[in-house]
Amino acid sequence: MLRISWTERKSNETVLIEANSRRSLIKTIRKRQATFLGHVMQREKLEHLITTGKLDGKRGRGKQREKMMDGLKRWLGSGSSTETMTAMGHRELWRNMIADASKHGTG
Repeated sequence: MLRISWTERKSNETVLIEANSRRSLIKTIRKRQATFLGHVMQREKLEHLITTGKLDGKRGRGKQREKMMDGLKRWLGSGSSTETMTAMGHRELWRNMIADASKHGTG
């Protein structure tokens, strides 16, 4: 077990290298988000409308938050939202995209 004193000034990357470990939490979160989103997009219900942004309303003040679709699109390496939405409609294609991103995708 790697022990690090709280007084040492080491970056997280340095500690991960010394521990011979990799970051896996972000990959797990993105994979679960993608799986959930694929599930939601199969149905034309409220979650689908919210996720695709088809509900009318005002957005709050301040900086616009990153949408789940934007993060997944970047993680999957997809070129456009349309491409991602089309892939969600085809289960096998969507599963393959998630599997490829899990192997090669970035946080």
